[in-house]
Amino acid sequence: MKSFLLRCIFVFAMLQQSIRQTAASPDTELNCCEGDILLLLDSSGSVTTSEFSSFLSFAASLLYPFTLGRGHVRVALLLVGTTPHLEFSLDVHSNQESLLRALQSVNQQQGDTNTKAAIEVAQRLLSEADGDVPKVLLWLTDGVQTGDVEKAMSELKARGVYVLIVYTIHGNHRVLQRVATPPLESHLYSVDMESIDIITDDLREAIIKIIRAERLSVVRLTSHSAVLQWRPVLAADSGHYELSYKAVDDQHSGKTTVLPSSSSQTELIQLQPDTTYTASLRPESNQRLHSTLSVQFTTLPDVLSPAEVTLSDPGPRQVRVSWGPLQPDRVQRYTLEYGAIPSGRVHTVDVSNQKSSVFLRNLEPGTRYLITVSALHRDGKERAMSVRACTQEEARPALTDLRLTLTDRQEGNEVQASWETNTEGLKGYWVSWERKGSQNSQSERSPSTAYLPPSPSSVRLAHLAPNSRVCVSPVYSSGRGDGICCTAKTNSR
Repeated sequence: MKSFLLRCIFVFAMLQQSIRQTAASPDTELNCCEGDILLLLDSSGSVTTSEFSSFLSFAASLLYPFTLGRGHVRVALLLVGTTPHLEFSLDVHSNQESLLRALQSVNQQQGDTNTKAAIEVAQRLLSEADGDVPKVLLWLTDGVQTGDVEKAMSELKARGVYVLIVYTIHGNHRVLQRVATPPLESHLYSVDMESIDIITDDLREAIIKIIRAERLSVVRLTSHSAVLQWRPVLAADSGHYELSYKAVDDQHSGKTTVLPSSSSQTELIQLQPDTTYTASLRPESNQRLHSTLSVQFTTLPDVLSPAEVTLSDPGPRQVRVSWGPLQPDRVQRYTLEYGAIPSGRVHTVDVSNQKSSVFLRNLEPGTRYLITVSALHRDGKERAMSVRACTQEEARPALTDLRLTLTDRQEGNEVQASWETNTEGLKGYWVSWERKGSQNSQSERSPSTAYLPPSPSSVRLAHLAPNSRVCVSPVYSSGRGDGICCTAKTNSR
């Protein structure tokens, strides 16, 4: 009954704190951050039931303002006991409602305080986490039986993990002081569990400083433009952004523009090609002071299409011509000219500025062509690029015109098979036919085969079964090729 009552008190307290946090938390923090937070919660028997519930309620209030999920803040909960227990991993909860329900259903493990084993699990969990984002281990403990944790915590911090600690006033301050990541005044807290909520804002601010994702980045770059993107830090209608940019080598041509508080991206246009710029974004708000974000980038060289011409899908009478880059905003049209070398007729094809390839057909087999792609740019400039192409030889079939001729023998079941052939790469022939059975088994037909040298291209076949199918196939070093067949009109007696 007592356990049930404490559970109800915990749930009620957590929901009440969540409501207060919703009203008190500034909107500027909701989408401010990107990082992984691993809660290491002492769930051993040395922690009282009320302390365990208070730690869970405190964690719920502490994390409430953050946007959860991949690309924002991910939260995991690892319980310390005789054996470490992962209550939920980093990618499980993507909204606050789901996280609150999970925290409400956590059961205390009791048992020994095997913190060292739990830290080893934390090392593996955080090292396997995706993404190059800040990582925080928040240790909630009574601090009474910490065990030999200094070496394990040092290894964790060496991997770039920030260790923050909240412990009761009965904890071993000297050990915990050596374990926490400096500065201790914002990363190590000794609390009376009845008033633990007084550190919520300070600890949350310390976490925000670690995982705040105030970055100005370039997400798309051309020779004349750049798209800048940042994570919003201003609440709606609470201020504006002031964006300034200029070329590094030209200190007198800077530009400044004002963007609304809802902005998270802007495009800089009419930049000079192959030029280094600096850009600064300053959030202006009367609610709080924000840091100025900066980035430096270099525009791409001014490439005029066509900068490259390539050939593909070759055949005896066709080839595909492709070019790039496609610049429909700068090119009016493309013109493709092609003719046989040295003095063939020149053909012209006009191509839309939206296309970057053409399939040329009806070409002559085994012929060299000069192909030129020209672009008329909107500023009046013209650029052309040429390439030579050679069509393939038209393949001749290996075997053609199989003829079966009856000999003068009275039986009428012997034929002379002859055929036309292309002997290039040929190793021989594979011939198959049907022989008739013995006199006592006239109805039987037996298959026969023979391998012949590449010359001559004929063979005499005797004792053929009536209407036997005769097939001849070319043989190459790689195997047998496609053959041709013909039916022998022999006597049936």
